[in-house]
Amino acid sequence: MSKARKAKRAKERTSFSDSVFYQLYTFDQYLDLFTEIAISSFEWTGLPSTVDARFIEVGLYDNKAMLYFNDEVMGNLCLRTVLGGQLDVYNIPLDRRAYASNGYQRVCGRSDSVIIWDNMTHWCCKDKMEIYAKRLAELDASIDINCKAQRTPILIKGSEQQQLALQNAYMQYDGNQPVIFASNDFMDGDGSSFGVFTTGAPYVADKLYELKVNLWNEALTYLGVTNISIQKKERMIKDEVQRLQGGVMANRYSREFARQQSCEQINRMFGTQISCHFRDVFNQNDDRKEDSDSE
Repeated sequence: MSKARKAKRAKERTSFSDSVFYQLYTFDQYLDLFTEIAISSFEWTGLPSTVDARFIEVGLYDNKAMLYFNDEVMGNLCLRTVLGGQLDVYNIPLDRRAYASNGYQRVCGRSDSVIIWDNMTHWCCKDKMEIYAKRLAELDASIDINCKAQRTPILIKGSEQQQLALQNAYMQYDGNQPVIFASNDFMDGDGSSFGVFTTGAPYVADKLYELKVNLWNEALTYLGVTNISIQKKERMIKDEVQRLQGGVMANRYSREFARQQSCEQINRMFGTQISCHFRDVFNQNDDRKEDSDSE
């Protein structure tokens, strides 16, 4: 293989690697966005100073469950947990081991700890968000490819002997030369003329973007975050928006009720007054606007 061809292959590999890296980077960006939304959706009140609300939400997002218990030295803690052993009649694990990244560990049971679940299904939220992030990254790549295809590249086929002549002819074409002259020997070796091909790729980036918006809204719906799943040119009134939020409210209830159940159990066991509710900035802003309008 010639040096020129080896260099060409190396460039192609580099270009492919860059494309793969960019798509992985895009995936990470979407996953980070979903993580930010998921861990900032709930507000905890009444937590002891030894319990970090952000750490609870990060653990629930990554690990589906956290363990609330009391340490004789540090006080009340809420840490990541490994669940196992026998199950009670409601399929709740009886053996719980809390742990921290600094090596701290504590074995607990049903009588001295409470499991906080991320949702009513007791499944990990992050696994589902990775699927959405992957699909969104793939859609972004498809949109980019389709937009680049609109540049309508021209492929000119000819023999190696014709390459210089073809390049000169294209330079005249690219320079808006009204007439391009060619000699009689401007032919392939077998007597056939050179060929010109264009991609003619259809423009579908707008449809892909619409699909991307719908997929993004689908992910927000799973997280229980208010969104407009149907795109309308006209301005939608609040009642129309609320009627479209059935799926949002159902998923929100699953996540919120799981936390509220845990709060009730913690309060009974440890004498605290902890509560948790979903932050809905969309509805809060609408309520404030209605109050100002009524005044």
